[in-house]
Amino acid sequence: MNQSRQYNVGVLGATGTVGQRFIALLAEHPFFTLHALGASARSAGKPYAKAVAWKQTRPIPAAARELVVHECDPEHFKDCAVVFSGLDADVAGEIEQRFRLAELAVFSNAKNYRRDPLVPLIVPLVNTAHFAVLPQQQRLHDPPLSKGFIVTNANCSTTAVVIPLAALERAFGPIESCMVTTLQAISGAGYPGVPSLDIIDNVVPYIAGEEEKIEWETLKILGGLAEGDDGRTAFDMHAGTPLRVSASCTRVPVVEGHTECVAVRFARRPPPSPQQVREALQAYTSEAYAIGCPSAPRHTVFVHEEPDRPQPRLDRDYQAGAGVSVGRVRQCRVLDVKFVVLANNVAIGAATSSIINAEYAVLKGIVGA
Repeated sequence: MNQSRQYNVGVLGATGTVGQRFIALLAEHPFFTLHALGASARSAGKPYAKAVAWKQTRPIPAAARELVVHECDPEHFKDCAVVFSGLDADVAGEIEQRFRLAELAVFSNAKNYRRDPLVPLIVPLVNTAHFAVLPQQQRLHDPPLSKGFIVTNANCSTTAVVIPLAALERAFGPIESCMVTTLQAISGAGYPGVPSLDIIDNVVPYIAGEEEKIEWETLKILGGLAEGDDGRTAFDMHAGTPLRVSASCTRVPVVEGHTECVAVRFARRPPPSPQQVREALQAYTSEAYAIGCPSAPRHTVFVHEEPDRPQPRLDRDYQAGAGVSVGRVRQCRVLDVKFVVLANNVAIGAATSSIINAEYAVLKGIVGA
């Protein structure tokens, strides 16, 4: 789809790890223009280049260097069609609510509103249909809203597993059970993150709250929308056969790229073969790509034939970090099929997902109509 109109966008939490990634990705975007940056009071009033401790591999984009950082007040973002939030969870809830009340479209990487029954939790390569709940979010808000809303993207570890699960459910019907063990990169902990003496030469077999996020977020993302007796639309947590997810999460000494070992049991009998699973994963495409979202990967899942792939250092930048890599697809003696998936946790697992969500909203007329 041709998109010639330009849209001003803002970034909240612009000096943080996720905020920096937003800025790096948006600086050369075909129809989003960086217009306003927000951060804490100690950064406010400074040019971005002087306010940020830049930790990306590329230099600070010229489009952001001289932008003056503001406090996270909607007044400074009133000319933005879209506001991206890379805020820490301890402040995101109240700030994002103020922006929604100011009739701004907020696309959030924070966890605060993911459980809200009126807020869609969207992995843009999986469940863009959930944008349909936004009119109800606006109508039932107190006071009702005409343009403001919040859309969240999923936790980075959830995103990695839910994309191949969605591909398999599309091809073979409901999945009954999923076991997942994560090997998560240190960048997922933000900056400065995990102390070096805790992670070098070590694996930490616990990440607070992470297992619970995977286990419930997966159900909301793979679920549908159902109309209740009161006429209201609600999320149907994994419509069809109830899916049970069991997650174990670990932190490993890798900078970027979450690796996850996954085993699944299908409802259908007999289950698909490993080769059928490979073919279904390789064939999977997203609506976001189909309608022309420029940041959506053309090939959502790359399936490796090599016995030792995917690997973070080699495969985390597949499709500019927007796609996922799967390997070691094989029969499971306890469930049905098992495989290894790798996703770039700071790209499709964070900022890239929010950006594709906003692109989708623009192309569908949800934003900027």
